Amino acid sequence: MDGDWDEVARIPFPPPGLRAMPTPVTVLAFDTSQELLWTGNEYGRVSSFYGAKLQPYTSFKAHTSQDGPVRQLLFNDKGVIALGSRGVHMALRRGPTLWSIRHDDMQELRCMSFTSKGTAEILVAGEQDKMFVIDTNKGEITKHIPTECKYKIMRRSRSRHICAATSTGAVHIIDALSFQVTKIWNAHTAAISDMDAQHDFIVTCGYSMRHNGNYLPDPFVNVFDLKNMISMSPIPFPAGAAYVRMHPRMSTTSIVMSQIGQMHVVDLMNPNTSNVRQANSLAYFSMVEIASSGEAIALADHDCFIHLWGSPSKLHFAEFATPIELPDSTPEHRPRLDFDNLDTPLSTIGMPYYREILLSAWPSNMVTEVGAPPAKIDPQFLATLQERDWGYFGKNTRPQRRNQVEDTRNTESPQSSLKPPKFLSEKAREAAKSPAGTPAPEEVIPEIPQVLQDTKLESLKIEVPELYQNIEIKYSKFGIDDFDFGYFNKTQYSGLQNHIVNAYANPLLQVMHYTPLVRNIALQHAATACVDELCLLCELGFLFDMLYKAEGEACQASNFTKTLSYHPEAGKLGLLEEEPHSSRTIMLQLLTRFLLRQMSQNYGLMVQNAQSSYQADLPRPGAFEELFQTSATSSIRCMNCKSETTKADHTMVTELMYPQNKSGHRNPRVRGTTFSQALKMSVERETTNKGWCNNCHRYQTLATRKTIHRIPSVLMLTAALNNTEHRRLWATPGWLPEEIGVIVDNGQFFCFEGEDLKLHLQRAIHTITVYSLTGLAVNIEGGQQQRSHLVAMANIAHSAPTAPGTSQWYLFNDFHVKPIPPQEALTFNTSWKTPSVITYQVKAANNQLDSSWKQNLDSRLLYLDLQANRPDKTYRTLHRQAEPAGPDTIVAIDTEFVKISQPEVEMHSDGDSKIIRPTVHALARTSLVRGGGMDEGLPFIDDYITIKEKVVDYLTSYSGITPEDLDMITAQQRGHNLVPLKIAYKKIWILLNLGCKFLGHGLKQDFRVINIHVPKSQVIDTSDLFFIKERLRKLSLQFLAHTLLKEDIQQSTHDSIEDARTALKLYRRYQEFDEAGILETMLQEIYAKGAASNFKPPSKGASSGGSVSRTDTPPADSAAGTGPTTPVRRPAGAVIGSVTPITTPARSLGSR
Repeated sequence: MDGDWDEVARIPFPPPGLRAMPTPVTVLAFDTSQELLWTGNEYGRVSSFYGAKLQPYTSFKAHTSQDGPVRQLLFNDKGVIALGSRGVHMALRRGPTLWSIRHDDMQELRCMSFTSKGTAEILVAGEQDKMFVIDTNKGEITKHIPTECKYKIMRRSRSRHICAATSTGAVHIIDALSFQVTKIWNAHTAAISDMDAQHDFIVTCGYSMRHNGNYLPDPFVNVFDLKNMISMSPIPFPAGAAYVRMHPRMSTTSIVMSQIGQMHVVDLMNPNTSNVRQANSLAYFSMVEIASSGEAIALADHDCFIHLWGSPSKLHFAEFATPIELPDSTPEHRPRLDFDNLDTPLSTIGMPYYREILLSAWPSNMVTEVGAPPAKIDPQFLATLQERDWGYFGKNTRPQRRNQVEDTRNTESPQSSLKPPKFLSEKAREAAKSPAGTPAPEEVIPEIPQVLQDTKLESLKIEVPELYQNIEIKYSKFGIDDFDFGYFNKTQYSGLQNHIVNAYANPLLQVMHYTPLVRNIALQHAATACVDELCLLCELGFLFDMLYKAEGEACQASNFTKTLSYHPEAGKLGLLEEEPHSSRTIMLQLLTRFLLRQMSQNYGLMVQNAQSSYQADLPRPGAFEELFQTSATSSIRCMNCKSETTKADHTMVTELMYPQNKSGHRNPRVRGTTFSQALKMSVERETTNKGWCNNCHRYQTLATRKTIHRIPSVLMLTAALNNTEHRRLWATPGWLPEEIGVIVDNGQFFCFEGEDLKLHLQRAIHTITVYSLTGLAVNIEGGQQQRSHLVAMANIAHSAPTAPGTSQWYLFNDFHVKPIPPQEALTFNTSWKTPSVITYQVKAANNQLDSSWKQNLDSRLLYLDLQANRPDKTYRTLHRQAEPAGPDTIVAIDTEFVKISQPEVEMHSDGDSKIIRPTVHALARTSLVRGGGMDEGLPFIDDYITIKEKVVDYLTSYSGITPEDLDMITAQQRGHNLVPLKIAYKKIWILLNLGCKFLGHGLKQDFRVINIHVPKSQVIDTSDLFFIKERLRKLSLQFLAHTLLKEDIQQSTHDSIEDARTALKLYRRYQEFDEAGILETMLQEIYAKGAASNFKPPSKGASSGGSVSRTDTPPADSAAGTGPTTPVRRPAGAVIGSVTPITTPARSLGSR
């Protein structure tokens, strides 16, 4: 309390009515976020006063006069909560009601407190045998808690405790999470008159019982240490302590006051020294309250006056107060109303004020929702109705059946997710029916503007806007290939599909992809000879290459997430969605640490292998640590014996720290902290905690601090948002800078931003490293109607081949990609948008994309034969000198796959079904044959792949795969080249980056299961070569082979080598037709033959009565599909129907 503190305002408390007598104040409370002083009276009215002059602001009824006085007031961001004896009321600060709760068991309520959930929940108690837990967001009672104690005062401490004073003089310390009493402190022998709890202390004043049975105020204040759970020495107060408050900013300072106005400001650690003030009044004082800023004190006396104390130069109520809402100004002289004019609106006449309750003022618990908005009818539909004498009728074009009513309330919900587009098959049918070149009206989508308009930021909206909402993939009978991903992405930057398990990692992968240094090292490592099955660094390189080549087409990180699930530590750390886990943002932060640690091990192991094999192009040791590792030394000092120990402390991910909020209210240090200051605290990490001292041989207080030696080129940060204050800090406009500067000098870490950074760069005294923000992963709280999910914000300007000069931020909401303004990317919302992982990169590395890995691509695996000594193998490996793979090389490819997961289907009561997650396939065999040369048609790769997951269906009649083919022992006996997925995939990836062209039939599904993207310039798909777009049907490989080659294939089962060879022959036949100029004529003839035979070749030997079982590629999974069926191989003479048909996704929209 400064020396110039004095009374700055004194106002009479307004009476309850115009002619009523003044009544005393029943409760005083300072607002925690606005410059308002709130009061309550004996008749349930709540009033507020603004600023140092205590100007009247709002006044409203919290409950009826019969419910008695207002007992207590609490505040959160949305409004003010008022407690009465028989109910709880919450209203906006302007007065309108948010909710009001009354209950039969609410009889004598006295106090309330926020719980462990912060301002989202309160505990209400009183002189009754039941307590209530109320959700302040919903306005609902969530729990009833029986109690034998009667509470009259409640205060929430900084720790996880609620301190409650009983009517018998005891204080119960209640756990704020379980609401169980953990400690009872007998503070006074008779009763407690006032209590406060902040920081780690409880202070009370009360009464003692004298010999004649009268109460006498105790001449001291009792103190309790919450940290050690012990009583401290009482503070003497001879004038008789009546009221006590803890100072909100000074953790050991307390303000004690008597009824006659004598105030002592006392230090609990040194009670002998105190600062004394005297408040003057002709009546006794009834209560005291201190503002959360510590710069104002309010007093109330029995003469119904309110006194405001403080320093005239510093007086304010709340730190970083938000402005109050003021009523609209009205003209002083209103125009005279013309009552004779019928056009005069009646709304110009003001409504009267009423002092009694109107019949229309129903309580919220009696208001029910009746009726609904009428269903919207399309005007075009009305035009098609036919008129009759009794009305109009027409065809029912709605999805509802007769007598079913459309739920129009849900359709009006603002939380509805993005509307899914039509399936590609639907669009193709509509395009065929519409005039040539005229798309359907709903398919005309406006192009994304190159220059974004400065509209209102989506991040400032109260509800989650469509841009950030979670998008679900819809499935038709053709599977996932029929979903129009292009509807959600009109850019050249590819998104990631979210239907796979562990897709929560998508935002982190996108942020890493658009950080050039991370992309470079991943691609360089993938181009080495690494064949480790669990190498996540290789998988990142494969994924980054796929995202780059896709050029806007949606990809999926299935190989990466599959490799992640194979790691034994991933499940233990809670990184897998199948395991019990916490929030998605915590999972992503844990994944960031785990991923960098594994990448470092993968890189180090490759360096060791390269050194041991004496390779010419060695990966540089320590390069990965230079990119990500902050090199430091931790000093641990005992505060008792002053002994100090040091140890190396290197970190790859820095968890952000913020100033500790040591009080139960807002900490001004938190709100005034800049990002640079928070980063400095986080890197140097000065902490104090209990630990074992080897010198003292006991647990002591240890102080830890880091000495920084070297900073990395990439800063990976995690935002540890543990409370509301941290969220508010991030929501500060412009808090996250796009550039920061770092200086490391004498072991200290200095960080600068904004004007400070420009000043240091101009002075050029110190060596300063400038970092650019490349991207961040953001957590989106979906609210009640949608689950939380993660999105990525990336500044692709830093990863472009040439610097564009301005920031280019894009939102990656899985496969929904859209450009956004920089302000949108860097603006956060305390309610639903918070950061999770932030990535900075050295500015000098921006736009430095290293493509040298393509020239240094290690292709030895392509020419390595793991079964060189077996004469019965089905392939002959390429010869490195005689058959070098390159841009002129054509390879025919075909794959087979098995089913490892059935589709997850949601059944509705009306019989309809919805696919939640589609069938999951795993690659089982890859066959590649030579597409030219003397050995054209000879396989050079025929790999069978080991599958770690449980196979639910081998799809033998369609894949030719049996359980014995993938068994380690029997596969070797049969001469199969059984390899891990990593080796089979890397061979194809090497061919892709050597520029080879891939030839096959219906390759879209093959590439999807392989999880690779091949540019269109490197794809030769015979299903597209022999296709007439207007016919809307692609021809199967079996039909084309019979029609053009006069060959019968796929007699009893599929064989990938046979299919690849057949596709190669069809391509040669296509070249012949094209060179002869008869291609169009032949296509028309082929489709004519197909229409006559239902696009199926005739069964061999049908004329003689025999038949051969044919198996077409099955249609896509349907929700009503049966369980797995795996037919066994049968001889070629098996009859039709000897193979049980099953269902599996077709290749693209046709069959193979």
